[in-house]
Amino acid sequence: MSSFKEIVTKAVIGKAKKTNSNSFTLTPEEIPNTVLGCWVINHSFSGIKGANGLVNINGNFDVNVWYSYDTDKKTAVTTKRFSYTDTMNVPLRNDANMDGASEIIVRCLKQPTVSNVKIEDGNVLLDIEKEMGVEIVGDAKVKISVEDDYDDYDEIIDDEEVDEIVDNVDENYLNN
Repeated sequence: MSSFKEIVTKAVIGKAKKTNSNSFTLTPEEIPNTVLGCWVINHSFSGIKGANGLVNINGNFDVNVWYSYDTDKKTAVTTKRFSYTDTMNVPLRNDANMDGASEIIVRCLKQPTVSNVKIEDGNVLLDIEKEMGVEIVGDAKVKISVEDDYDDYDEIIDDEEVDEIVDNVDENYLNN
């Protein structure tokens, strides 16, 4: 005969990923002629519970742009820190609820990279693309079947009983 028990544990109750492309404008000190290189560094981010069960990802990164100016006779590098907020609707599994005890784990699945860059009116226009993943860890219940009549204990024999059994062993058993 078996019965059921419920185990309460932590589990992933929601999981989603999203690719975002954002446009940013960087204004260097000089008027650029040509963009020679562009890279994104120092990406940091965190996730918090937003309104209506949404997850807000707040982050920032530095963009370095190497460019030529003065009719391509000189070069310079300029750096600017950009901040962003992305909102994700993470579907929860099995009618789970995101409460105050839920943990939000944010991962960067594809680091921010510059997908397009152009110069317009002395400004450098950048399109930056990234992919973020969110996991929500919360309480989950698991039902398991339990065998009621199963006994997995080892029986312990007292030393007196062992001595009695040893005393009654026939030493000539193998010789017969």
